[in-house]
Amino acid sequence: MSKSYSAIPSAPVQKGATFQKPTQELANSVGLDDPALMVMTDFREVTAHTTHPLENIESARLKMINRAVRLLLVVDEQNHILGLVTSTDLTSEKPMQIIQTQGIRHTDVLVKDIMSPREKLEVLCMDDVIKAKVGDVIATLQACGRQHALVAERQTDRSQIVRGLFSASQISRQLGAPVQTMEVARTFAEIGAELIR
Repeated sequence: MSKSYSAIPSAPVQKGATFQKPTQELANSVGLDDPALMVMTDFREVTAHTTHPLENIESARLKMINRAVRLLLVVDEQNHILGLVTSTDLTSEKPMQIIQTQGIRHTDVLVKDIMSPREKLEVLCMDDVIKAKVGDVIATLQACGRQHALVAERQTDRSQIVRGLFSASQISRQLGAPVQTMEVARTFAEIGAELIR
């Protein structure tokens, strides 16, 4: 090695120091004809929040509160996506059904018991999203009756990577108007509960 290198000066960590977190600045105000990317949470710029299938639902709920999110990706030790869990799942009848059918306590209900498994999830293609408008995203969420939509892109080896997320509540904030998607009931119990309301 012919070059000489110098040590970089150091200093003590100050009291109250914190650390840099990834941030994505989404536009404060958007219109229906603006590019869809203006309302997408991009996992290249914002950390995707995760949980594990054997975590109890109370712990998952606290994660959502502490991170100000309404959806957690459920992953294994290699960060492979196993499913997702939303705040709606946590407050739906699913936990109570598990408690009744398995005879367990609320604190024993696990994420795997109420999550939407990967096999039932669909993603939007990033190539399509790049060409889409905010109005297209809203139409998509309304057509499938969901609050969230995952966005994926293909890698050169043809594997899939989840690149981002659309959230109806986030879009509502940016539009300055409510986005109604009305989640589709999944079980007879949920359909019955909707009819009673």
